[in-house]
Amino acid sequence: MFELILQALFSGVLLGGSYALIALGLAIVFGNMKIVNLAHGELVLLAAYLAYASETILGAHPLLAIPLAMIVVCGLSVVIYLLVNLIKSDRELNSLLLTYGCAIVLTNGILLIWKSDVHSSANAWFQDALVIGNLFSMNSEWVFFLISIVLLLVGAWWLKKSWYGRAVRAVSNNRDAAKLMGINPRVTEIVSFIIAGVLASFAGVALFSTSFIQPEIGNSLTIKAFIITVLAGIGSIHGVLLAAILLGVVESLTITLFSSSLQELTGMGLFLLVLFVMPNGLFGGKRRMA
Repeated sequence: MFELILQALFSGVLLGGSYALIALGLAIVFGNMKIVNLAHGELVLLAAYLAYASETILGAHPLLAIPLAMIVVCGLSVVIYLLVNLIKSDRELNSLLLTYGCAIVLTNGILLIWKSDVHSSANAWFQDALVIGNLFSMNSEWVFFLISIVLLLVGAWWLKKSWYGRAVRAVSNNRDAAKLMGINPRVTEIVSFIIAGVLASFAGVALFSTSFIQPEIGNSLTIKAFIITVLAGIGSIHGVLLAAILLGVVESLTITLFSSSLQELTGMGLFLLVLFVMPNGLFGGKRRMA
């Protein structure tokens, strides 16, 4: 039993890395613009299908699909932002409706092109097992866990140290004051959406390489990313990884000790518990990053 629980914890940590990669793009846009992009999961899913197309049609390694995915997903992210920017009143609420409509369009587009079949990577090395003592994982799981750590560190550095990162934070804190300092809010918000698109591209390729994909899971990806963002605390980039690992471990233990049918219920229960006890999230105090 001890070895079983230890394996569940190990798998949960790796699963949390994938969740963090999916949630990071949403966390940047939500934390800095107060906009919930309900099409984020569909953008991640689109990147996953582009990796699938690259592997099956071109015979290329899934990682080589990342540049193509970034071009397509970032382009669509800019289009979504331009549509959101047309909203003149109740931006936060109306953007929910608009991005939800974009999500439906993307889901049906994926269905038209790739149908409803379930797909996963056939790359032999990604599917091979990594053995560390009595612990097992696929190669793809630890590779993308390391990639998620690197991207989280880069994202945190970008927000804190780079000029555009500081500009995004300034616009988030006080849009009018940022204008007086010579910052163009529209440009910084477009940059935020592009960064989110880049992260969604990596997340989609990771999803295809470590799990399975089908058109219906886009909505669940958005919900998972939103749960992690709120658990971490709005604007807390460093908390995204810890919240994602917490969610991954809880779900993995639920599957191991109870039933896989309770996986989503357990995640939602954790979400509600944190909201009741810590409304600002685990790391959403006054010192949050944005």
